[in-house]
Amino acid sequence: MKKVILVGSNHAGTAFANTLLSYPNVDLTIYDKNTNISFLGCGMALWIGKQIQTGDGLFYQTPENLVKNGAKLHMESEVIDVDYAKKEVTVRLADGSIVKDNYDKLVFATGSKPNRPNLPGIDLKNIQMVKLYQNAADVIEKLEKDEFKKIVVLGGGYIGIELAEAFERLNKDVTLIDMSTTILSGYFDEEFSDDMKKIMEEHNIKFALGEKVEAFLGDDKVTAVKTDKNTYEADMVICAVGFSPNSALGKDHLAKFKNGAYLVNLKQETSDPDVYAIGDCATVRDNAKGETSYIALATNAVRSGLVAAHNIGGTSIESVGVQGSSALMIYDYKLVCTGLSVSSALKAGIDVDYQDFEDYQKPEFMEVENPKVKIRIVYRKSDKVIVGCQLASTYDMSALINTFSLAIQKQVTIGELALCDIFFMPHFNKPYNYVTMCAYSALLKG
Repeated sequence: MKKVILVGSNHAGTAFANTLLSYPNVDLTIYDKNTNISFLGCGMALWIGKQIQTGDGLFYQTPENLVKNGAKLHMESEVIDVDYAKKEVTVRLADGSIVKDNYDKLVFATGSKPNRPNLPGIDLKNIQMVKLYQNAADVIEKLEKDEFKKIVVLGGGYIGIELAEAFERLNKDVTLIDMSTTILSGYFDEEFSDDMKKIMEEHNIKFALGEKVEAFLGDDKVTAVKTDKNTYEADMVICAVGFSPNSALGKDHLAKFKNGAYLVNLKQETSDPDVYAIGDCATVRDNAKGETSYIALATNAVRSGLVAAHNIGGTSIESVGVQGSSALMIYDYKLVCTGLSVSSALKAGIDVDYQDFEDYQKPEFMEVENPKVKIRIVYRKSDKVIVGCQLASTYDMSALINTFSLAIQKQVTIGELALCDIFFMPHFNKPYNYVTMCAYSALLKG
């Protein structure tokens, strides 16, 4: 019987546990310091903005089911130390007692933790972190009890953008602050993110971009946010300024990436062959860059959990790498992407070219709503291999990004895509649609 200890049970941990428990001759013990598991944080803004009325559906696994399937589960129990030589963990259980437990294989699914600005006034009331179910519940409870008119959101990434929309839907006065001069800069080029910004401005969301927060003002509760350029009144501040890998338990024993994430191979093994790391605490193989990287996404976490579980269970498999595919919809405007934008490619030192194209989704003769779709394909100059794609429209073209994700994984060239067999039917698309026409236009450039 193989004794396996899993630390953490959100996306990666839940996928790992569900998979490992299908194998015989494994003894799985799970320690999780939270009160719940498998929280879909991507639904947090929908819940806060009352696009869904309860957070109850934002869980896809229960502690009871894991126990029923054979796991020994300890909630509100924190692993506080690991002795790698003895293969032993020290745990503080829910009742406060300290116990030790041994393992044959140890799996870290400790995720990430929100960056907390180390600035004057950070401990003032109503400065909110956004990560856990409890964070969202706390915000909702405060909104129901008190009058919060002015909300300041820090961070122009996915979570900050989604929460800005959520608060505006509650008729709040919303200002979003970011050090970058553009929003969504880690995902989209400015030509795409600016379209989203304009739509948000049409809904009265204000932006303070290219500004650095210096302090939070107030006596007991926050009343304002001071930047290097202005001061913004605030009844509540939402901190959505990124996340860091939660990898303290690795100490100096486990090799780490430049941002502190555990370095893992394609089997999710760390530098210690008896220790695995999965999800947001671990690195990934970035196929667009062709190197080890860090891309914290729920989909990546789930796949890493599956890979680790099969390898520990006895089926040797390897990750095929990731492209970092993601999407965002704000006020029915959709942005989807995979791989590298032009700006992120240049930052990574990859010499790329790109091609833009815009066209109607369906033939003009169709007497139906027929929005335009904007596309940008990014490819390496040296060999014309596709390394990224961005799409934007009010039309739901989101599934198309999966084609580009596979194209990056398989190193498809822009020429191959230009002649790809893509179906045509007037109800769905044009005979020469924006995908092939964009690729074909790139070929004409030479």
